[in-house]
Amino acid sequence: MSCQITCVAWVKRGVAKETPEKVELSKEELQHLVTETREQHLVEAEDDGLPGEEGGNQESGKMHAPECDDLDGAETNEDQDDSERLDGAELAEYGLDRYDEDTATVNYGDTLAGLAVYGTNEEDPYITIKDTDQYDREDFLIKPSDNLVVAGRVEKDCCSLEMHIYNQEEESFYVHHDVVLPAYPLCLEWLNFDPNPEEGPGNYIAVGNMTTVIDVWDLDVVDCLEPVFSLGGKATKKKKKKKKTKKNTTAEEGEGHTDAVLDLSWNKHVRNVLASASADNTVILWDMTQCKAVSTLSLHTDKVQTLQFHPFEAQTLLSGSYDKSSILYDCRTPQETHRSWRFSGQVERLTWNHFAPFYFLASTDDGFVYCLDARADKPVFTLKAHDAEVSGLELSSQVKGCLVTASEDKFVKIWDILGNKPSLIHSRDMKMSVLFCASCCPDLPFVYAFGGQTGGVRIWDISDVAAVATTFGNRERLAAATTSQPVANSSSVTTDTPMES
Repeated sequence: MSCQITCVAWVKRGVAKETPEKVELSKEELQHLVTETREQHLVEAEDDGLPGEEGGNQESGKMHAPECDDLDGAETNEDQDDSERLDGAELAEYGLDRYDEDTATVNYGDTLAGLAVYGTNEEDPYITIKDTDQYDREDFLIKPSDNLVVAGRVEKDCCSLEMHIYNQEEESFYVHHDVVLPAYPLCLEWLNFDPNPEEGPGNYIAVGNMTTVIDVWDLDVVDCLEPVFSLGGKATKKKKKKKKTKKNTTAEEGEGHTDAVLDLSWNKHVRNVLASASADNTVILWDMTQCKAVSTLSLHTDKVQTLQFHPFEAQTLLSGSYDKSSILYDCRTPQETHRSWRFSGQVERLTWNHFAPFYFLASTDDGFVYCLDARADKPVFTLKAHDAEVSGLELSSQVKGCLVTASEDKFVKIWDILGNKPSLIHSRDMKMSVLFCASCCPDLPFVYAFGGQTGGVRIWDISDVAAVATTFGNRERLAAATTSQPVANSSSVTTDTPMES
């Protein structure tokens, strides 16, 4: 079935629980949740100045009722006219005028006379699968060799978060469970931080959507009805995991973003820090221990589309915007210590090169990919990668120089950028219409997940392509490098370097 996949994220092997927990609510708990949600919506409606249920809505409904009746009447008359067009000739063609005269009888017992019937499946020698439930139980278990692929799915008016299981050894890929989302999902970020000090590392996914709120869901819980905790909105609410009692922490009115959350990045070194980019032109740093915004960066002049923490330096953050610029921050003093670059188009995606920590890649809406050295003003190379915006920009997790790009032009392209001399290895039309996202598996360096306007989630092992196997097959698989010298240091000065093509 056709659906949009707006964002995807991988979960490493061995992180998820072997047997996820299932939420089972009593009638009293379910009724309490329904009542609480209804009250929350009423409060939000009053705060937004919307008319109540007993106010103008009823009058509006009465005003439009006659119009609806007229439309219904018109449709009924049209249906009657259509039915009258069935004349006798059409009935005679299919013998429908003699349908009730058919008196022939068939003795179905004669056709079953030679069949043997067994009382149970266990007695029937032709049924080899005696217990079909065992396969459901096996699919529910998550094996150590399984990867999770989390996808934001949009279909008509329904938005959901789908958790897929991918096992390369077994060549299996299926939906394990899903969660209904309150709004259109725009970005995903996996993290293992739990704000509850009583809990250890977890398995969570942060979701940014068209609202101002960031929801964090537990991937090890099936059939959950609400996130573990949320960031932003009119009130920031913190919930204790898997407890009947909830401890609410209300933040200041209006804390957080004021428009859609477009991208998220988790700091793997300072695990309680999450960065978010928004259509309100700002970047916010969140302290998930307190579920509170601790710093707002307002250096961009248009929507902030993408951002990413440095893979090895906790203080270094990179952001890209519709204002055709990217900014490198030292988060210890972001307003004073930052550096910026300008591009030929709106910045769509950014990614650090984890094999060369001073370098990062940026893609734009006019089809270009730039490679930059954070210490220099000019780009290392400029590549005209696609004919439309480059919405996916992913380096291989383990193979140096392997870059995959996805675009609005419907193509995925594989590049070799080793030595900063990019060359096209392979190009493929994914038959998914416009492509929205791409992500590389952390455990399998040639396996990528893609999402687009149609076709659902698509997994592609690019090593199946002969040219890819020839180019990268014998290349050493490397662990990510580390660096002791900071990318953004206290002596950095603000620069504004044009890169118009």
